[in-house]
Amino acid sequence: MSIKSKVFAATATLTLVGGASAMGALTAGTASAATPSCGDNCVEFFSAEFANDGSPNFVLDTLRQGEKVGQPQILFRTSDTDPAEDYTISDQGLVSDFLAAGLVSPAVALHYGGLGCLGTITPGATPPCDDPYPDLEAYEVEYSPYGVDSGLCAGVAATATANEKVTLQPCGVSSRTVWIIDSEDTDINSNTPLINGSDTNFSQPFVLTYGASAYPTDLPRPQLYVTNLTGFQGANGLPTPGTVNDNQLWGLDSGVLP
Repeated sequence: MSIKSKVFAATATLTLVGGASAMGALTAGTASAATPSCGDNCVEFFSAEFANDGSPNFVLDTLRQGEKVGQPQILFRTSDTDPAEDYTISDQGLVSDFLAAGLVSPAVALHYGGLGCLGTITPGATPPCDDPYPDLEAYEVEYSPYGVDSGLCAGVAATATANEKVTLQPCGVSSRTVWIIDSEDTDINSNTPLINGSDTNFSQPFVLTYGASAYPTDLPRPQLYVTNLTGFQGANGLPTPGTVNDNQLWGLDSGVLP
């Protein structure tokens, strides 16, 4: 069953989305890279490391336009003729919705889906504490060359661990293709870490990362991967804003280059 079917079966509150307005905390850029066939339905993710005043120079790309499981996910220069940069987001919801759809674990929902408590638990209260963990937004990113859904989403082939490569994987099958918007660690420009839904390290979650010493025009093309979130925690255990490395912060653009 697709992610669309699973999540709608679990909740009627999800919203069909298209473009930057759907992505909550993620910043929107001022230029994009979709082909005209994909148009406004397409979204492009870009690294804060290579953004110039909100304009992305390089965006998420499927290596050599390979529409198959295991194809590496990279960054490449923006282009309105390259279908390898065409991605869509068909639906989005909260982590709790993905839990109900069976696409994230209860442990993930405990930390990112509003089930856990930062403060003192109050028996009988709703929610059961004064300061619950937030229920964060989550989504899948489907490779859609020329606007045609491939059924393949950016994700990891196995449960997230440090340096696990990001590749195309079947959509709607497991938490490995779910990405959680870590709005607790958003920077001053609204660039945001993306936690993989299969994460099991909740103190330093595994987030989408681009190599610190890599550049998108390098050969062979550097591949995206997941590794532990950088930055510091404050005395209350919450993240300290502005301490996450740029290569783990992501923005969003939509539509075709003007």
